[in-house]
Amino acid sequence: MDIAKEVKKAKRGSKSSFEKLIIEHKLLMYRVAKTILSNDEDCADVIQEAIIKAYEKIDTLREPMYFKSWLCKIVINECYQLLRQKKNVVNMEEWLETPIKETGYEKVEVEQMLEKLPEEQSRLLKLFHIEGISILELAHIYEVPENTIKTRLRRSREKMRELWNEIEGGSIWTNGKSK
Repeated sequence: MDIAKEVKKAKRGSKSSFEKLIIEHKLLMYRVAKTILSNDEDCADVIQEAIIKAYEKIDTLREPMYFKSWLCKIVINECYQLLRQKKNVVNMEEWLETPIKETGYEKVEVEQMLEKLPEEQSRLLKLFHIEGISILELAHIYEVPENTIKTRLRRSREKMRELWNEIEGGSIWTNGKSK
């Protein structure tokens, strides 16, 4: 599918073209939402709101080739909006239940390590390494230069490596030398 062509049609009012674009990016929207929110129902709500906003504001998109980044930015903003709304609300069911992880041991370990990182670093690593969003797209989402994203990724990886070495009790290797 030619994304730019479909975006241009959607900007002219084609509902079917907009629908094709959303179907093409639905998994990406879910993955982006899931990096910020833990609850699938919240992800669904956020995606629904993001789709509505994208439909209403598609005419504000200047470059059709950046549709994916633009849509991701809307999803991220909607996630933060939901988190702000829920900030002071405590769900009693979640509070009483103990969380159960049904995924593999490695995945749990990686998630636990990512939780120990600052939120921004954790999200950036998830978006780049797990969701496969490119540096260019991340630069558009965060509205910073590509080199800034590269630097942030490097620092996030270094912090993750430090956490790993603390857990494993091993020495830290830098440039072939242990510290």
